[in-house]
Amino acid sequence: MTSLTSIAERHGNLSDDDMRWLHRLVADFQLLADLAIGDIVLWLPTGDDDAYIAAQHARPAGASTLFYRDILGQPVRNAWREQVDRAYQEGVSLSGDSPTWGVEADAKVRAIPVRRREVEPSTKVIDRPIAVITRHANHADTRSAGRLERTSKECADELFRMIAAGDFPDQAAPSGPRRGAARASDGLIRLDQAGTVTFASPNALSAFTRLGFRGELEGESLAETTTDLIDDSQEVDEALPLVVTGRAPWRTDIETRTVTLSLRALPLRHGAERIGAIVLVRDVTDLRAQEQTLITKDATIREIHHRVKNNLQTVAALLRIQSRRTKSEEARTALQDAERRVSSIAVVHDTLSEGLSQSVDFDAVFDRAVRLTSEVASMHGSHVRTERIGSFGVLPSGYATPLALALTELVTNAVEHGLPGKEDGLVRITARRDDAWLTVQVCDNGIGLPAGRVGSGLGTQIVKTLVTGELSGTIDWGARAVEGTEVTVRVPLAYIREPEQP
Repeated sequence: MTSLTSIAERHGNLSDDDMRWLHRLVADFQLLADLAIGDIVLWLPTGDDDAYIAAQHARPAGASTLFYRDILGQPVRNAWREQVDRAYQEGVSLSGDSPTWGVEADAKVRAIPVRRREVEPSTKVIDRPIAVITRHANHADTRSAGRLERTSKECADELFRMIAAGDFPDQAAPSGPRRGAARASDGLIRLDQAGTVTFASPNALSAFTRLGFRGELEGESLAETTTDLIDDSQEVDEALPLVVTGRAPWRTDIETRTVTLSLRALPLRHGAERIGAIVLVRDVTDLRAQEQTLITKDATIREIHHRVKNNLQTVAALLRIQSRRTKSEEARTALQDAERRVSSIAVVHDTLSEGLSQSVDFDAVFDRAVRLTSEVASMHGSHVRTERIGSFGVLPSGYATPLALALTELVTNAVEHGLPGKEDGLVRITARRDDAWLTVQVCDNGIGLPAGRVGSGLGTQIVKTLVTGELSGTIDWGARAVEGTEVTVRVPLAYIREPEQP
């Protein structure tokens, strides 16, 4: 996807609708190459006379390739230039069998124009092609084609014909993730217009045998066969009937107690008439079991995070109750400080557990943690507002807790010791970040440090330990020129980024 977008932006002159169509087309490029048993290349016109550039390339799985080096971003070869240009200008598919095209002797090339429909959904096809696909077959492969190979190429012929007519990719097909989607090599079934199996590859037959089917699929109705195999106790996807009859370009799963098959249907059409379908089959039993294991583990981790958060909040509540019952003012203050610190850790943990990511938007973490200082201000009869300027950015989750705890401690100290009883107290937190450092300044308009001395209390020691020990940073206390105190914390980003590097 990235190569197509970048090449189109540099060389092509395609509209947004053109690009959306091509993105959906190249999503099936590997399938087209596997069915065609040859290389396929997407060529975009550059706007110059008969100039085209390769924007997408797919090699066949399990077959030899004619392109051993990457050709993305390269111009079309002279041997194919006239063929590609005529396919684009005239809107017809052209074969390279004739010596007129000057194709190399060891390769057979076919150029197919790519048409799209108007703004989706629509039945009207744009007259002018938007790109050209070349299909490359190797003449050097002298093996006699078996029935599987012939059927596969016939399916590819039908899809390329639909591409030239603007009928593929199907507008009704989902464009979501394709994890676990069936591939041509996993199992190939060809259906006629009535939904009867006209061909089933050995892998497709083996997949249905694992479901409990005994016999030959060919000549059977795939819908009836599937219905007989489904356990009445299992839930059935509502899309299943449309997929097994080849009527809709959707994906679905067939599940039994022990086996899960993924099916994908590609309806084949001549204009508005449906002439059959391709059904791809893949045994995804192990894949679904792995996905279920991951879902279970994710739910377990989230439950653990939830319980840890609740436990931290319980500890904070116990400290609050104890502080209210103690008669010693010094003990009450110590318990209240401990409660606030535990609450800060709980807030950070709650934020981190929401994403289960290795990194976190620290702005959101800090904004939640700093709200805890409002209770400290009310206890000292102050009216204090906090103001954040700048952005901390995204930080590794391992640094969120120590940095949030240190900054919350600094803000609390400013409210408790610098702004007691103040009616218009302000604590401003300024964050600046460059390539080397994260610099945070905590300023207040309070009484300032007495005689410029730094405090020696527990809060100061906690801040020093967290900043210098946990974050490998530096901290500097100082008096402001007008009033109040200014504390500067600097954290080196080199140490922060190091854990994210391989």
